[in-house]
Amino acid sequence: MVTSKVEGNAVTLLRKGQSTTTYKRQQKILGVLFSLPALALMFTFLVLPVILAFIYSLMNYNMLNPDAKTFIGLDNYIRLFQDPIFFTALKNTLYFTALVVPLQCAVALVLAILVNKKVKVASLGRVFFFSPVVTSMVVVAILWTFLYNVNNGLINSALNIFGIPNQPFLLSPDQAMNSIIFMSVWQAAGFQMMIFLAGLKDVPDTLYEAADIDGANAWQKFRNVTLPSIQHVTGFVLIITTIQAFRLFIQPYVMTNGGPSDSTKTLVFMLYENGFQFRDVGYSSAIAVVFFLVVIITSLILKKALKQ
Repeated sequence: MVTSKVEGNAVTLLRKGQSTTTYKRQQKILGVLFSLPALALMFTFLVLPVILAFIYSLMNYNMLNPDAKTFIGLDNYIRLFQDPIFFTALKNTLYFTALVVPLQCAVALVLAILVNKKVKVASLGRVFFFSPVVTSMVVVAILWTFLYNVNNGLINSALNIFGIPNQPFLLSPDQAMNSIIFMSVWQAAGFQMMIFLAGLKDVPDTLYEAADIDGANAWQKFRNVTLPSIQHVTGFVLIITTIQAFRLFIQPYVMTNGGPSDSTKTLVFMLYENGFQFRDVGYSSAIAVVFFLVVIITSLILKKALKQ
């Protein structure tokens, strides 16, 4: 009798185990099925373009004569690394990224701290600082082109009040990129500000209360409480800002057309110029592949540095 009960319990447990295994398998299948639309979109718009760009970069492919494309191997890459304009564009891109990322993140953090204060005008400040982000970059670029105007721009008019002569800004190879950097920091800092603000909201008030008891001043609380508490948010902001900086295109396209003297020509601008103006798909694809590798390598280095 006891043996029969034991055997019955064993069969029941075995059936339950089989049922659990079947249920888990069904859940996995459902998970894969629900993921298929997202995976299809990711493959279509992310993976496939990278594959096609690499394939086209090995061809002599003109957009006006697509049937005459021929395989030329690494000739486009050899041509690219012998092109002085490529190194100028790479230098401009790295220069823009090296300056705009720390400046933009620093401004965004300061703004986030200001609007995080528990005062009535804080919500108004968030709207004020975030409004340039939701404005079209083309509109912002046109607006700042007028502000930078040599003869009757508002900025030069303000400088004249202090006895400073008119500055060429966008017409000067030495000032054009710095002018774009200043405008870019003003336009996009509000986006990083909102991310920093979300991080600041998660910092416990008890940490600041303990710092007050220990007699810490504002700088000590910022250095020893605020920064360590938002280090993961800071890392995220630095990475996404770096990637966005590498994609610089609209500002030089609208404001300077890559000039003067190629001082604002970037890798993305060079890619667009060869692909859509000169119709050289093979060469522009080689630029795209190199640009992709530069962004990936930079992001990995930055991520490793932040992790350490």
